[in-house]
Amino acid sequence: MSVYVEPQPEAVPRTTQPSKPEFAGKIAYLVNQYPVPSGTFIRREIEAMESFGIKVVRFAIRQTNVRLSEPKDLVEASRTRIVLDLGLLGPLVATFATMLTKPITFVKALALTIRMGWHSDRGLLVNFAYLLEACQLTRWLIREDVEHLHVHYGSNPASVALLCRALGGPRYSFTLHGPHEFDKPHFLRLGEKVARSKFAVAISEYGRSQLYRWTDREHWDKIHVVHCGLDRAYFSEELTPPPSDPRLVFIGRLDEQKGTHLLVEAAKMLKDGGCEFELVMVGDGPFRGELENMIRRYGLESNVRLAGWQNDVEVRQSLLDSRALVLSSFAEGLPVVIMESLAMGRPVISTNIAGVAELVQPGVCGWLVPAGAIEPLAKRMREAIEMPVEELAQYGKAGAQLVSESHQAVIEAAKLARLIGLTEL
Repeated sequence: MSVYVEPQPEAVPRTTQPSKPEFAGKIAYLVNQYPVPSGTFIRREIEAMESFGIKVVRFAIRQTNVRLSEPKDLVEASRTRIVLDLGLLGPLVATFATMLTKPITFVKALALTIRMGWHSDRGLLVNFAYLLEACQLTRWLIREDVEHLHVHYGSNPASVALLCRALGGPRYSFTLHGPHEFDKPHFLRLGEKVARSKFAVAISEYGRSQLYRWTDREHWDKIHVVHCGLDRAYFSEELTPPPSDPRLVFIGRLDEQKGTHLLVEAAKMLKDGGCEFELVMVGDGPFRGELENMIRRYGLESNVRLAGWQNDVEVRQSLLDSRALVLSSFAEGLPVVIMESLAMGRPVISTNIAGVAELVQPGVCGWLVPAGAIEPLAKRMREAIEMPVEELAQYGKAGAQLVSESHQAVIEAAKLARLIGLTEL
C-alpha cells in the first residue's frame, strides 16, 4: 500500500538577535527552592542579568526536593546559598543578634509579622519562622553589600523579603506568576507586599490585572509586566517544518491542575471517531497511575503514551517530533512550554485561561478551547492532526514571531534591570 507523504516546506530563517546592554551593580535573587527543573525561566533571567555585567547572588529558603540532572542546574545549585541549611540554630542566632543590635527595628518587624500572620492561612507560627529566616537573610544581604533583592513568586519568599526590608535590608521587588497566588491573594497579603516593595512584576497582562485587583489604586504605578523569556538558542536556529506524522505532545505535571484526565477523554473521542493519532504525554506526577488505568480501560495503549519526565534536550526533541503542543489546564500563569513550543515553530492547542490568549492567537498560531470542555478540545486536536503541513508551518512561523517579539530573556531581563534602577553603562 502506498503512503502519501506531504511535501515539507523549507526551513525558515530566524530574526537577528538584540544587542545586550551593560549595567553596573549587585543584586540578589530569592526563591523558595532553586534551582528546579520547572524554573528554567528564573535561571535564564539570572544568566541574562550576569551577561549585562551585573553581579548576582543567589538565595533559596530550602533545598530543592527534586532530582537535578541538567548541567546548568547543577552549577546553579552549587552557587545558591540555602537559608535552612543552617538548621534552626543559624536563624535563631541571627534573630537574637538582631534583637540585641537593633531592638527597635526588630520590635517593628515583629509587629509586622504578627499583623501579616494573624489572618494568614499559614498561621502565626509559620510567619514567625519567616521572621527568623529574614533575620538570617538580612545579615547575608548586608554582608554581601547587595543593592536590591528580587524575589520570584508572591508567596513565602516575598514575605521573607518584606521582613528583610523591615529589618534594614535592601529594597525588594517580586515577580508574581500564578496560578497559586491567584487562589489566595488576601491570605498572601499581596496588596501590602506591593505597597512595601520598590515595584512588582507580573508575567502577563492578565497577571497585572489580578495585582491591580488586590492592590490599592495609589500603588498601581508600581506594577509592571516583565515576561518570562527564552535564551538565544531558541531564536538562533532555523525553524524546521512540523512532521506529517499525526502526533501531538502534552508537556506538564500529571496533576489536577493540568486537566490530564480530560485530555485522555478527548483522546478517546478521537479514537471513537476513527482518527489515527498518537498523543505523547511528557511529565510525571500523582495522577500517573490513574491515567495508566484510563488508557488501559479505554483501549488507548497504541494511541496515548506516558513518556515520563524528560530533560531539556529531550523535551525540545519531543516538541520537534510533534505537530502541535496540547494543554488542557484548568489553571496557569503563562506556561513557559507554550513559549518554547511556539519559538520552535510548533502551534499550540490550549485552554483559554489566565494569560494564555496573550500568546496563543486562534487562526494565527494555534487554537483556544474552554477549560473543562472535552468535545471542543478533541475537535481542535483533530484539526491539528489533519491540517496540511504547509498551513501548520505557517502557524508555527507566526507563533515564533510572536515569541521573538515579547519573550526573549535578554530583552525582558533588561526591562527588569531598569526597573531595579541599576546604572546603565
